[in-house]
Amino acid sequence: MTSSSPPLLRVIGLPGSILMGLGSIMGAGVFVSLGMGEQIAGPSLLLALALAAVVATCNGLSSAQLAANHPVSGGTYEYGHRWLTPSLGFTAGWMFLCAKSASAATAALAFAMYLTPNYLLPVSLATVVGLTLITLTGMQQSKAVNAVIVSAVLLTLLAFVAVGSSALKTNSELLKPFFDSTRMSELLEATALMFVAYTGYGRIATLGEEVREPRRTIPVAIILTLGLATLLHLGVSAVSLVHADGQGFQSLSLLAEKMGGTSFGMALTAGAALALLSVLLNLLLGLSRVALAMGRRGDLPKASGRINESTKVPEVATVLISVMVSGLVCVCDVKRTWSISAVIDLIFYVITNLCAIRLKPEERLYPVWTAYLGLLTCLSLAFFVEWRVLLTGLSLIALGLIWKAVAARQ
Repeated sequence: MTSSSPPLLRVIGLPGSILMGLGSIMGAGVFVSLGMGEQIAGPSLLLALALAAVVATCNGLSSAQLAANHPVSGGTYEYGHRWLTPSLGFTAGWMFLCAKSASAATAALAFAMYLTPNYLLPVSLATVVGLTLITLTGMQQSKAVNAVIVSAVLLTLLAFVAVGSSALKTNSELLKPFFDSTRMSELLEATALMFVAYTGYGRIATLGEEVREPRRTIPVAIILTLGLATLLHLGVSAVSLVHADGQGFQSLSLLAEKMGGTSFGMALTAGAALALLSVLLNLLLGLSRVALAMGRRGDLPKASGRINESTKVPEVATVLISVMVSGLVCVCDVKRTWSISAVIDLIFYVITNLCAIRLKPEERLYPVWTAYLGLLTCLSLAFFVEWRVLLTGLSLIALGLIWKAVAARQ
């Protein structure tokens, strides 16, 4: 950061941090990925969610203690530079941009599918542009919009679980088999996809430069966010499974209509749309802060490292991210973008855990074995993603490293 660049403002407290995390998780994770996971693993989706929550918790603890010690914009991009090497730091930043841009495109496309599937592309693009304009007004305004949206989404999901929970006793046989040893590869593939649903907690670390009392706030916010998200995912999944009658579920709105009539179905459709808006908003914020950090170090055009004097927003970085997400919206579909995000996220968190392993004893907040467990589980799960998707993810990483090498030589 240069003297000509004003600092970001620390305006996010503990409630705001939790809502930022939940806003990043309770969208595409609930309304898009659960259907994908159920298609792959059937009722074992519940076990996949529980395993993914364990993996996410280990990674969350690594992110939390890294952010507490180094609370700046950029997340693992900055941690890689500080505790590993510049090359691994760049790799982490590039992977974050690729994975979360894909997730943002997923959210924009899914929002358009819920709202008006006949105009998928123009609605998706208009949504990206509209939320970009909100983020350009400043963090205070973005935080307020997110709080309203997330509150409405949480009420909608709690209503869904409450209305449908009576069938958990009468149709409990539809939750079986909870574990099928003959379908272990499907279970682990579903776990990898469900892991992405939880990684929204990382937005808290990525926005570390704007969090008040970061050493205290960030770890507590990440742990509470993961706990609440796990309970909501399990509750929504269990209710969905017992009301789908073994036929699979792709739309929570249709299940809600079956449970509580047309009005309840419409309410859940509105909740889904709002949730996806919140995910997209939080991803644009997180991505722009990583682009800001990379611009400061010269890994992206230096203009992306500047902060507007009046709004305290990295305007160039925000617009750059909006263009990247819009491009992915034009060329991808929901399943492809989510799967690509899954494999890159898993490799990204390998670097996060390597950073956490390198922490000094006085910097460490949690036992080192949690970082080793996160490292091993991420490496293992990455190889259960479909091989074409894995190859695409690795190719994107290689493309970034080639670009870095060429830029350095010039």
